[in-house]
Amino acid sequence: MVETAGPVLQEVIPGARAWSMVIRRGYSLRLRDLEGGANCSALFYNAHNPLERYNMADTLKAQYTAYLTRGHVCYSDMGRILVSITEDTVGWHDTYCGVSRRAELEQRYGRADYQTHLNGFMRNGRELFLIELGKWGLGKRDLVANVNFFSKVSADAEGALSFQAGHSRVGDTVTMHAEMDTLVVLNTCPHRLDPTLQWTPRPVACEVLHVGETPAWDACRLSRAENARGYALTARHHCQCH
Repeated sequence: MVETAGPVLQEVIPGARAWSMVIRRGYSLRLRDLEGGANCSALFYNAHNPLERYNMADTLKAQYTAYLTRGHVCYSDMGRILVSITEDTVGWHDTYCGVSRRAELEQRYGRADYQTHLNGFMRNGRELFLIELGKWGLGKRDLVANVNFFSKVSADAEGALSFQAGHSRVGDTVTMHAEMDTLVVLNTCPHRLDPTLQWTPRPVACEVLHVGETPAWDACRLSRAENARGYALTARHHCQCH
């Protein structure tokens, strides 16, 4: 896909912080790992009807995969495509480990609350998601399985999960193209399986770019036959839009 101009927005999300924005159809969101070893957890919703949201199970089974990378799309629970991954220098993004909770952080790092550490207190992924969702009138019932960009977790023959430290390097990027107006909710807490013994959340830069419609030759359309139907259903959704 070709950028039609420079970024319309450039921001940095500090480590262990939340961010959200509606990415309009025809625009892309590019995430960049600034220091290496970042984790960026993401949720996706139809901006005009947030009852339609990212469905992890359908996304994986429709594309015969357990992780996401370039050429994959994120399906909603109505079979439509919210975002497509058009560029990726990382190669593997975790889809099934979820986000951290307060008890997990306290067990690993000890307690660090606001009363004693002020702005240095520890934040967990679940609570940051809920805070950011609240800004859009959403809450606990709207929490679904998320994507963990920049993180790799693999499973052995017995199903044991293994986190790959250092998977994402300094400057690695992943770009998502909005196939419909999509509410994107992010947080940059460390991955819940990251074995690092020190609390070191990493920042992530984000850019919003105008790129236009996804072309017919795009890898996301062609990577799976199932994706053709996903794009057809999304086009049907937009058939009366100008």
